[in-house]
Amino acid sequence: MNRRTLLVAFGLGALAEALPALAQQKGKVWRIGFLYFGSRQSALETGRYQLFLDGMRELGYVEGKHFVIETRFADGKTGPLPDFAAELVRLKIDIIVANGTPVYHALRQATKTIPIVITVSADPVSEGFATSLARPGGNFTGLSSANVELTPKHLELLMTAVPRLSRVAVLMNPAHSGHPARLKIIQATAQKTGMRVLPVDAPSPDAIERGFASMSRERAQALIILGDSFFTQQIRQIAELALKHRLPSINVTGIYVEAGGLMSYGQNQADNFRRAANYVDKILKGAKPGDLPIEQPTIFELVINRKTAKAIGLAIPQELLLRADRVIE
Repeated sequence: MNRRTLLVAFGLGALAEALPALAQQKGKVWRIGFLYFGSRQSALETGRYQLFLDGMRELGYVEGKHFVIETRFADGKTGPLPDFAAELVRLKIDIIVANGTPVYHALRQATKTIPIVITVSADPVSEGFATSLARPGGNFTGLSSANVELTPKHLELLMTAVPRLSRVAVLMNPAHSGHPARLKIIQATAQKTGMRVLPVDAPSPDAIERGFASMSRERAQALIILGDSFFTQQIRQIAELALKHRLPSINVTGIYVEAGGLMSYGQNQADNFRRAANYVDKILKGAKPGDLPIEQPTIFELVINRKTAKAIGLAIPQELLLRADRVIE
């Protein structure tokens, strides 16, 4: 093969790579499942669903022409998930974009063959969805949120925001298998300063209400909300209760601060849905999910709600405000 022929061949290969997967299977309309733990309203309000569609469009896919999408929303309830997962399998979906640890567990039980793209997972390896981040194996791949690594940082930020912090509550979901490990990290960090940690289990909206009453009785001075799909669904309730009980609080997602919470530190989880489209594209072009490394976040943002700080009588130190990527006035 001469140099000119080689260059032409290379150019054609690059062109084929740039075209959507439909160019490789002419006339094929892909069937994509979208299984979301929260409600349709929350997926729309946070922009997550639209961001996924935007990501597909940016890659050259047109909904209705190149793919159709089957959506299922669990409204924060685990009960419907096995049926939803089974429905998507029966529909012979080509690939499923999923959100929420309970969703991932339901899909793992429903199929070992349909590719699953997870959008947010604190620790997909310990949860059993991947053999390793570099090479997941099986039919799962997607994006990690690195919430485990952020846990000590949340305590550090609260200690900076709240002078002489000695009692911190931790809102946990007993149904989340990763929360006990994160609690241990917080307890180990707190022990170094003699701080008392108050674990609060809250598997339901009523339990969240009772949990805040318990925090008041125990005279908690601040609150860490562990990352959880159910807590994201109840984000407004948690923010309102933290404000009512005048508790400085921190979560992993910026939508908590937008809902009235005091602080968040973590990745922009909404943008994961746009990036999930890249995984869908690669898999539709022939890549195996088990061969695609799970993406770990490299950029984290600190968001502070100064209006909430004033409402609970907390003066945020200037050093913390200067570190913030975004301040809501």
